[in-house]
Formats: sequence, C-alpha cells, structure tokens
Amino acid sequence: MSKVRILHLHSSFDLGGKEARAVKLMNHFGDQASHVILSAVPDALGARDAIDKGIAVEFPGDAAPPLYGKPGIGRYRKLAKYMKRFHLVLSYNWGSMDGVMTRTLLGDSMGLPPLIHHEDGFNEDEIEKLNWKRNWFRAVALQRSAGLVVPSRTLEKIAQTAWHQNRDHIHRFPNGIDVLRYAKKAQRGAFPEFVKRDGEIVVGTIAGLRAVKNLPRLVRAVAAAGPHVRLAIAGEGPEKGAIIAEAERLGIADRLMLPGFLRDPSRFVGLFDIFALSSDSEQFPISLIEAMAAGCAVAATDVGDIRSMVSTENRRFITAKDDDNALAGAIAELAGNDGLRSELGKANYAMALAEYGEGEMFARYRQLYGTVMRRADFARQN
Repeated sequence: MSKVRILHLHSSFDLGGKEARAVKLMNHFGDQASHVILSAVPDALGARDAIDKGIAVEFPGDAAPPLYGKPGIGRYRKLAKYMKRFHLVLSYNWGSMDGVMTRTLLGDSMGLPPLIHHEDGFNEDEIEKLNWKRNWFRAVALQRSAGLVVPSRTLEKIAQTAWHQNRDHIHRFPNGIDVLRYAKKAQRGAFPEFVKRDGEIVVGTIAGLRAVKNLPRLVRAVAAAGPHVRLAIAGEGPEKGAIIAEAERLGIADRLMLPGFLRDPSRFVGLFDIFALSSDSEQFPISLIEAMAAGCAVAATDVGDIRSMVSTENRRFITAKDDDNALAGAIAELAGNDGLRSELGKANYAMALAEYGEGEMFARYRQLYGTVMRRADFARQN
C-alpha cells in the first residue's frame, strides 16, 4: 500500500501546543504517511526538530505557494494546484485560513482532496474580543471543509455560535500524552544549567515566548512569592527580551533559568516543584497535561479549559486572569507547603492518567482522517 500524502498548512511551526500534537501524530503514523509542511511564517519551523528521524517530511519553502498575502482568486488557484498532489490537507489556526478558503471555493471544480481544519486558540489580538471579520471569514471558509477539530469546550462553543458551524461538523478531541512516560524520574541534565539549592522552590513552565503567554506576569508573581523561589521557562520566541528585562527590573535575573527550546519535556518537567501558566489565553494546553502527569502542583490563570483540566483539589489555585496578586499568592502558598504540593501532585497525576492518555487521542484522529479519505475516494469513484 502506498503512503498517504498529507499536506499540513500551519499558521506557524515553532513548537507550541498544536505543533507538538501534530508532530506526535506524524510520528505515530510512522511510514504509513508522508508529509509536506507549509508555514504562514516561513522561518517559524522550530518544531521540525521534534519529528522522528524516520518520518518522510518535506519543508518546500519557496518551492510552494505562500500561505500569506492578499486574498484573491489568483493566489487561491496556485494553492489549489499545489493541493492536488495530496490525499488529505490538514490546516491549523487562523494563519492557514486562506488554504481553507481555497478548498471551499475551488475544491469541486479542481478536484481537490478533503481538508480538515484544526483550531487551538487565539493570539493576543483576539484575547478580549473575537475579530468579527475573522469570524465571518471562518464561517464562509469552513463551509466545505470535511471537519473542524477543537480541543476545548470553549472553542467548541465559539465554533457553534461565532463561526456558525453545525454540531455534527465539529469534533472535540482533548489533547493527550503518554502519561506513564512523564511519571518517570526527571533528569537534571535535560534542563541545561538547572539550579535548585537547599530550601529553594522551582516554579516552571513550558511555553512559546509570545505575548499571549504573558510571561512577564509570571516573573512578577515569582518575584512576589519570596527570595527562595526560582523560575524556569523552557521555550523560544520573540518575547524573550521582555522576560529578561522584567526579571532584571525586579532584581531576580539570577533566579531566572531560560535555556530556550528543550526537546522532550518528559525528561525535565518533573524537576519543577510548581507548574505555572500566566497566559491571557489558552484552550487545552498540552504543557499542563505534561506537568500533571509528572505529578506537579499547578498555579495558573483561569483561561480556556484550565480549571476543569486540573484535579478538583487543585482548582482553588487557578486564579482570575487579570488578578496578578492572586497568582502570586497561589504560588507563594504552594511554595510554602511541601505537603500540599505533594497532595495536589498526586491528584493531578491521577486525573491525567484517567482522562488524558494519548492512546484515545491517536485513535480519534486516525478514525477521523481515515473516514474522511474513504468518503472522498467513494465520491470520486461514483
């Protein structure tokens, strides 16, 4: 049997939640599929390093039509001609929406493969209020897609109300991980220059260093939590300078560990005494599931599905998004109570084991992708 050829249209391909999940699925499909990845931000390709060596994957760059540019039928025809090479097109987030519109406008006339769109959240420009023009564009573009996948209840509701998608068109697939892998003992060497002296507490997070993650807020919360608290942030992105500047302003630059992107969080997330998220917007963050599987207590802003994701016992440490003092207080309380952290860590691990295994996630995606391609084959033959 020949390999399934899949075209991935990404808003960007730096390693974040959606990219981590896409890479996991590519690795899971193994030699059954080959992949071509286009990014609307051409140089944002950091997640490529997480793809297994044996996976057939290409990054054509300028050899493929760009995902960015002024919408127009000329651009769409070029994209459509490129899409014809594949069995399935997978698009991700707003930055890929021109590809989705291409499939809706030209799919029938040019015999294009089916397209499944994935939405995982919003950037800082849509945190407080969704952009009505983007809502309209999504509503039109998604009309002829083969399905819309979202990870959270929040996005499921938005898809129905703001994008006018029928309930049977939406597939809510919670993110999943290999929970038992994260339960293994963490390795200090996996987090370069990791420092934790006697009596110190390490607050850690894994995030793309983007404005929507509001990591300067986490710097302020850690500074307020006490001189014995350190902060470790694994990730890369344009906000690195702002994070360092805030740490220097508050006099805690010597307590900040910022090693950049680190492959395989299962090797180091268990080093954190507390896992924290300070985001202005999230949906169903994979990094949170990873921390729970590693037995971490969690302090986070109350955005997306975060409150419902953590264990019942941990929910009082999920604080209002705009209350910086509450986040600092949550971190300070957890930092000062070893027994509480241990209790919450065990409860979070049990929750991850029961609800967030990757086996079910893989099965859901495999079934959806396979069903859509079989329907397309049947339609072509009849």
